[in-house]
Amino acid sequence: MSYTLEQADILIDLEQQLLYLPKHNKLYLISSGKNGVGEQENSGKTPRGWHQIAEKFGENLSMNTVFIARQPTGEIYSPSLALQHPQRDWILSRILWLDGLEQGFNHGQGCDSKQRYIYIHGTPDIEPMGIPVSHGCIRMRNQDVVEVFDLMQQGALVYLSETKIDTFIPLHADS
Repeated sequence: MSYTLEQADILIDLEQQLLYLPKHNKLYLISSGKNGVGEQENSGKTPRGWHQIAEKFGENLSMNTVFIARQPTGEIYSPSLALQHPQRDWILSRILWLDGLEQGFNHGQGCDSKQRYIYIHGTPDIEPMGIPVSHGCIRMRNQDVVEVFDLMQQGALVYLSETKIDTFIPLHADS
């Protein structure tokens, strides 16, 4: 099945590090994979193409709730907790788990976004946005990911573009 950008519920511009909700006219800064873009398993890269939100985690939980393996740990992120666990890749507040829709590209053996655990998720507010520093996921400010989580349903269509899509982001000039 093929889709058009007009069908997307979420557009992610990896070049400009932006996430756009066209139906809600909302724009957010993100951080994608520090290793660049790509679909290869174990690459640490952010996949491209059509995805859907396969599952959502964290509804009604506190801001800064800490997740490990999509389960809340009972912890709330704080600078002192970060000092206790300096090696953690912090996944906070909400998780939108992405599933690739393009067989052989971002779905299937060796390239499967869902099996790679590619999420849109919250990250500590001290982490930079607007530059690629994640392990392949789409990181967002906690307040922003909660807002996106509340606006999007399971099954929502997500398009991740390696190149600028600012013609579909009318707010970009104002941000």
